[in-house]
Amino acid sequence: MSITPFLWFDTQAEDAAKFYCSVFKNAKIKGSTPGPDGRPMTVEFELDGQEFVALNGGPSRKFNEATSFVVTCRDQSEIDYYWTKLTDDGGEESMCGWLKDKYGLSWQVVPKGLGDMLRSPAAIQAMMKMRKFDIAVLKAA
Repeated sequence: MSITPFLWFDTQAEDAAKFYCSVFKNAKIKGSTPGPDGRPMTVEFELDGQEFVALNGGPSRKFNEATSFVVTCRDQSEIDYYWTKLTDDGGEESMCGWLKDKYGLSWQVVPKGLGDMLRSPAAIQAMMKMRKFDIAVLKAA
């Protein structure tokens, strides 16, 4: 069995798929289906082995925080990389590792082993003050 997230865009499905494939190193566009105007109606792409479909569905649906994706990072440099790439060109930072990309899709960029780092009240308090996670601060707390 496989589950494929289906992402609804107004008219930016192809641009979004290209953007996500530029952010993630192990990524590729797998194909598309044409719409009535000749532009892609759907674009199939893969990020680190996870398949997605982007749909040009029109302006009636918008992303909100109820749908999000988590990027688990090996180290601080990886956190910094994904944080910068996903907030570039109109993205928005939020708290506790959360952000929205330029299309309004929510992501949380977290260090591997975050649960172990948050075993103390001091670490949780430190996390609650962060936008982008700082591994050194979490470990010191």
